[in-house]
Amino acid sequence: MVKVLLVATSADHLGAHPTGTWLEELAAPYYIWKDAGFQVDIASVQGGKIPVDAKSLENMPEVAVRFQQDSNVMNGLDNPLSLASVQLDSYDAIFFPGGHGTVVDLPNNPLVTKAVEAIWKKGGYVTAVCHGPNAFVGPVNDDGTPLVAGKKVSVFTDDEERAVGLENAVPFLIESKLRELGANIQKGPAWLPFAVADGKLITGQNPASSADVAQLLVKKIQESA
Repeated sequence: MVKVLLVATSADHLGAHPTGTWLEELAAPYYIWKDAGFQVDIASVQGGKIPVDAKSLENMPEVAVRFQQDSNVMNGLDNPLSLASVQLDSYDAIFFPGGHGTVVDLPNNPLVTKAVEAIWKKGGYVTAVCHGPNAFVGPVNDDGTPLVAGKKVSVFTDDEERAVGLENAVPFLIESKLRELGANIQKGPAWLPFAVADGKLITGQNPASSADVAQLLVKKIQESA
């Protein structure tokens, strides 16, 4: 059975701004992968209850409503695995949903960097959506170059960050940061679904791209079977 490790932020504030993970970005991939027969384990960076951004509970898409009403998966948010306790070599893929909490505890976090590098170096799939690619700020290849250098990456754009008014709250604009690290940024129109795969690196631009990221992973795994 294909095993996916879903790693959410543990941060519930960005400075004075309440935040957390973005529910749709958890929910859409979770059900796509479960329906494909994958095992999906939910973890958080520090362990303990995963904070959900209250903004993501407004005008929720159907898949997020389904997730919120599913007591089994909500229990996974209340009692996730701790990333430090996970046996990384047992997973075929790792996925980082976004939410502004990720800008607090994903970049240059040794636990996150170790997890990304471990999955990547064993030939697994490394995937993320929206602000989830904050997880890619620290990881490097064996030669010390940034993991994203020269690779196609889609991420929450600088324009989208400005549109939500948090460009001065975040420590850096993640699109610009990954470009500095050598990523070949790919993007579509703001707020519309857009995802890209470059080998075993799969990324999406915004919440609406969550399902596309998940479907790309299913397609890649099925093609390699």
